[in-house]
Amino acid sequence: MALAVLCFGPEYVALAWAFGAVGATLIIVLQVTVPYDTGLAPAPLFYLGIITSTVSSSGILLLVVSYALREVVRAEAVAEHEHERSERLLANILPPAIAARLKSESNVVIADSFPNTTILFVDIVGSTRLAESMAPEALVELLNSIFSELDDLTEKYDLEKIKTIGDAYMVIAGAPKQRADHAEAMAAMSLEIRERFAKVNDAAQLALDFRIGIHSGTVVAGVIGKKKFSYDLWGDTVNTAARLEAHGLPGEIQVSAHFRDLLKDKFQFVERGLVELKGKGQVLTFLLKGRWIDAPA
Repeated sequence: MALAVLCFGPEYVALAWAFGAVGATLIIVLQVTVPYDTGLAPAPLFYLGIITSTVSSSGILLLVVSYALREVVRAEAVAEHEHERSERLLANILPPAIAARLKSESNVVIADSFPNTTILFVDIVGSTRLAESMAPEALVELLNSIFSELDDLTEKYDLEKIKTIGDAYMVIAGAPKQRADHAEAMAAMSLEIRERFAKVNDAAQLALDFRIGIHSGTVVAGVIGKKKFSYDLWGDTVNTAARLEAHGLPGEIQVSAHFRDLLKDKFQFVERGLVELKGKGQVLTFLLKGRWIDAPA
């Protein structure tokens, strides 16, 4: 039975039992049909041999089967660990809901339209100059500390990080998980980004600044790519948010008039005026300054 388990694998337990049953049957047949007193050995020695061989073979069988089962358990634990690791890696690449759809819907194009979302772009001002003066390891460590702070805020406000683009960071509220307070959640996160930048500056003894652009509207979201696939966004809302960041002011949160209209009763805005946005022309913009003191958090 032990040999059957080792040769055919633990999944063929029934086959192993069949081999064991055949062996047991043969022993019984021999014991019944072959005379005990063959003249080769006295009966007591013959019985002693039977007992010794039975005990020793049973012990060996037990050890072999125990070892096989222990290896099976170990292999299953390793496989489970690798499965969990792959699941964590997939969760870091794609939103959980999108990852679940990819696993359950093979060869299906994943594309959705979300009418109520808010997009934020944040860019580190002066990072190009830092890249020229800092060692590569130090620059990557600094960027990692900043983006890690942004990752924490994204998780805190239950938003979805889309990607980093060089020294820029893109995040969305309202997709793929839809929520009515998408604009408010993004405003709260953007205000806290100021605090996190101050924290990083104090730790690194630097004077880094940021630019933030925010816009609300409809986006198309989906998974693209055959290798190193990614969850990405498209549409005028995305382009407008990116332009608001690119033409913003250091240390300021520049937002669209539509975003301001969604939150003017809860947050304080200052009109910046018309700003020339690439591909958009003259656009009225506002600067987000804070939350009204009597507004609910």
